[in-house]
Amino acid sequence: MWGLAFKSLRNRRFTALLTILSIALSVALLLGVQRLRDESQRSFASTISGTDLIVGARSSPVHLLLASVFRIGSPTNAFGWESYEAIADQPAVDWAVPLAMGDNHAGFAVVGTTTGFFEHFRYAADRRLELARGTFFDHADETVLGADVARALGYDIGQQIVNAHGAGEISFQEHAAHPFRITGILARTGTPVDRAVYVSLEGFDAIHAELREGSAAHDPLGGHAEALDYDHGAEVGNDEERPEQISAILIGLKSRGAALQMQRFVNEYKGEPLTAILPGATLLELWSITGVAERALMAVAVFVVAVGLIGMLTALLTNLEERRREMAILRSVGARPLHVLGLITGEALVLTATGAVAGLAVLYGLLLGFAPLLESRFGLFVAIGWPTAGEFAFLGALALLGLIVGLIPGYRIYRFTLVDGMTVRL
Repeated sequence: MWGLAFKSLRNRRFTALLTILSIALSVALLLGVQRLRDESQRSFASTISGTDLIVGARSSPVHLLLASVFRIGSPTNAFGWESYEAIADQPAVDWAVPLAMGDNHAGFAVVGTTTGFFEHFRYAADRRLELARGTFFDHADETVLGADVARALGYDIGQQIVNAHGAGEISFQEHAAHPFRITGILARTGTPVDRAVYVSLEGFDAIHAELREGSAAHDPLGGHAEALDYDHGAEVGNDEERPEQISAILIGLKSRGAALQMQRFVNEYKGEPLTAILPGATLLELWSITGVAERALMAVAVFVVAVGLIGMLTALLTNLEERRREMAILRSVGARPLHVLGLITGEALVLTATGAVAGLAVLYGLLLGFAPLLESRFGLFVAIGWPTAGEFAFLGALALLGLIVGLIPGYRIYRFTLVDGMTVRL
């Protein structure tokens, strides 16, 4: 009966191919949505590890997390260096890394920080940042690039770059008077770290000194201090040369049990309004926000799969009237009703299984084709490996549904009698 089912589908190959195509596209859509959702959550969750608190000016926790860690959205309002020192000096704090943001280079975020960022920042379960080549910056006019920045723009050690005022791809004014020399390129991490340019706090503030002197309204940090007389080529780490304001602080605690106590201290800080967030808890809040859209998109994909199965059912039912004489001839040469039932359901199972396998092939073809684009444009690294257990379970469930759907036309054929099939209808 299996050989007969394949031959029957070959004789109706145009309809069969259309049915397989519709099932394949629906399977590719559903598995693609699931794969992108899982990879995006894995990528977000692995971006930051070992940071107990993130501190910024008073704002939404999700906004602060996205801006300070994932470089999504505009940076939050700035806060004073005195507040950073007051927080960093707390007994429970093991280390504190300041961040200053608000500039970009060719659409990539520029982050002003200290060498402590490279020492303390962790990702993917306690992996530390490493250099692919070069060294970390030692002077205010030096910079370290993320792996994607260097690859996308073709930069290498020793070249000079000029940053621009403005977040994202919007540049208001280039800081041509303050170029930076590339001293190091970070090894690839698969996180937003790869899509940023890192300079020292001294260098970051030096390029905004003229802006603050001329018009504080154009300063991305919103500072109102007088211009600082920085030596742009001076060594970093000079306590006498510190920025007036910063955008965020990454904090590591001596004991994670002190996280809530420190969070309360920051949120109730009297010097200026600040917000402290727990990265893990804020990620859960982010998933709850995006969960509605994820479920809606998944529901659409499920309905597309259902439409594909209904299309197969429609094609099988439509051909029943044309195949009644064929079934009657099979019955006349000894086929039993169960054989006829098995033939129709077997065809449905073959169509569904072939469509599922073809859909998996389409998915991997799309991943191979678009994975570099997702990585370069959105910073989302999609691992291309063997199908997961959940995907195999879905394919098995789909084959079972195809078999069940095939029972509907199979049962109708089962009830046709030999006389009914041979009767001429006027």
